[in-house]
Amino acid sequence: MLKRILDNAIALFVVVVVMFLFIPLNPAILDILLVVNIGLSIMILMITMNISDALEFSIFPSLLLITTLFRLGMNVSSTRMILTTGDPGVVIRNFGQLITQGDIVVGFVIFFIIVLVQLIVITKGAERVSEVAARFTLDAMPGKQMAIDADLSSGLIDEQQARVRREKIQKEADFYGAMDGATKIVKGDSTMSIIITVINLVGGVIIGMVMSGDPIDVVMSRYCILTIGDGLVSQIPSLMISTATGMIVTRSVSEGSLNADVVGQFKAQPRAIMTTGVILLILAVIPGTPTVPLFIGGAALLGGGFFLNRRMDAQRQAAAASAQTPAEIPEEAAPSESDFYKDINNVYTLLSVEPVEMEFGYSLIPLVDERHGGKLISRVVIFRRQYAQDMGFVIPSIRMHDSSTLGTNQYAIRIKGEVVAEGEILVDYYLALEPPNPLGEIDGIETIEPAYGIPSRWILPENKEMAEIYGYNVIDPLSVMLTHLAETVKKHAYELLDRAETIRLVENLKQSSPELVEEAVPGIIPYAKLEKLLRGLLQEGVPIKDLGTIIETAADAFSQGRDLDMATEQVRGALARTITRRFCEDGQLRVITLDAEVEKRIISSLTRNEQGVYLAMGPELMQTIISQLAEHLKKFGDLSQTPVILVSQVIRGYFSRMITQFYPNVYVLSFNEITNNVQIQALGNITADAPAQAQRRAVAT
Repeated sequence: MLKRILDNAIALFVVVVVMFLFIPLNPAILDILLVVNIGLSIMILMITMNISDALEFSIFPSLLLITTLFRLGMNVSSTRMILTTGDPGVVIRNFGQLITQGDIVVGFVIFFIIVLVQLIVITKGAERVSEVAARFTLDAMPGKQMAIDADLSSGLIDEQQARVRREKIQKEADFYGAMDGATKIVKGDSTMSIIITVINLVGGVIIGMVMSGDPIDVVMSRYCILTIGDGLVSQIPSLMISTATGMIVTRSVSEGSLNADVVGQFKAQPRAIMTTGVILLILAVIPGTPTVPLFIGGAALLGGGFFLNRRMDAQRQAAAASAQTPAEIPEEAAPSESDFYKDINNVYTLLSVEPVEMEFGYSLIPLVDERHGGKLISRVVIFRRQYAQDMGFVIPSIRMHDSSTLGTNQYAIRIKGEVVAEGEILVDYYLALEPPNPLGEIDGIETIEPAYGIPSRWILPENKEMAEIYGYNVIDPLSVMLTHLAETVKKHAYELLDRAETIRLVENLKQSSPELVEEAVPGIIPYAKLEKLLRGLLQEGVPIKDLGTIIETAADAFSQGRDLDMATEQVRGALARTITRRFCEDGQLRVITLDAEVEKRIISSLTRNEQGVYLAMGPELMQTIISQLAEHLKKFGDLSQTPVILVSQVIRGYFSRMITQFYPNVYVLSFNEITNNVQIQALGNITADAPAQAQRRAVAT
């Protein structure tokens, strides 16, 4: 029973607070509740000053409503006591005497100044900040969602991390939307405080003169003190809650608690502190100014700024010293290059070729060097793990080094010693990917995003939030470079699968399926054929994670006398669920199809020789197919799905090799690779007629 009451303590508290509006309270109980109210408001203010993210105190909008209702309940109870007994308790009486100090007029002036400061300055400012924050947060949601999708597709984060980030974005939108409405409660509370104060004063004076018969000056003194005290014990918590409201909605650009941010950011500007001290000292020597206070303040600021500047210089020197090589080999001790290569074994070191290399210009080294906070290596590790989970293939280690042949902002990606991709980034800028219909124009340096070829521009950090509001997808330089690396490695992953890696994958499968491996490899499936089969799957974006199904299906195909191409198609059919998940979105697959006549002509073009079967298509038919395909691919421009051509299993492999020469990002699937629960929507059909002939036939029809 007690546990059930504790689980519903907040709900019971709200019900009790509402009852305060109707049930009279004892003065002693009211004193305790007023002290609790003041303490609770101080606690809330302290919490908002020590959080670094508004979502750390996400209950604040609801708490704001509860505390306001609690405060109004105390107000009604105290007003009832003032008008009925003239004795609302010790707390209200002592606060009233504290603020008046025997002068009622001054007490009223101070009280109304406090109320107006809260109403006009703090509450109004917090209301405006909440309104703007809510609007900007909602406007920036699409850009943030696109950034999450980009990081997920490039392997920077996994699905779980993406889900957490999406939930955080949704919570931010809900929080700032709730804060926009909650600030209206604070404003109404301040207005109600003034109304209750007037009621207490006017009603108390009238009742006191009628009921007690005391002189008007005695009645005025008594009820003015009680009115001011009641208003003060209400306004002190209200003022603190209003301040907390302003604090929590201005935490969007904070990296720590308010205390840490203020101290850290002031300490980071010693020259500004010294300049201020010098200005105060100059003012101190001007005749007519308060010399002593100005001199003391100026000297303190000048000395403090000088001390901070000395300490920052010492820290920079220590950081520079730690960045240097701890021990350098004396020049005379290092062997010369000619002496080194006199040993024939050392010459062989020049013949090694790294599977994947990434070279950097000088200014990009800090992004890689972990000693200076570089995070590229750790994010490459995340990408390799994610790619292994998705595709079933472990990317080899990526060698990273600087290069004097590159520009300071350039980088190059090599696959087996040859450059396959290059790019250039600006470290101190952000890359804003231009949306189809931006809400506004943002200043920046026009460029092309290196991984996907999207028109973009490099923008200054201060323009980042505005660019997101305009609909741009803003990416930091490190993510730009990593995304380019990830997409390049994905494109050339099949080249990185060698014989040794194939054997390693088989040995890994042997731990879970030893009977299958012993029967099939290498007895039925030689390692050479298995390597070619896996390479072909990777080249067309098909995961090889289900290696057991691949080997089992391939073993059956080779046992039936199928060649490598036919075995590959049989394996792809066995991986239908995997392929469907890879290319299908929301249960729909939008495709381009081939006319039956086109498929017949392609089948008739298949030719066999000693090396196997190949496609010997005439140039006229090829030109017709490519030109129609170019028109149909435009329909995928506004879709997030990868372009797919759906054909029969007989011609899929040969047709795919032909199309890849012209459109490497187009995938060719067969009907037996798509599961039955997928809805197929044809966006276009390639016919055997040339485009002009097809158009004339349509007009004639």
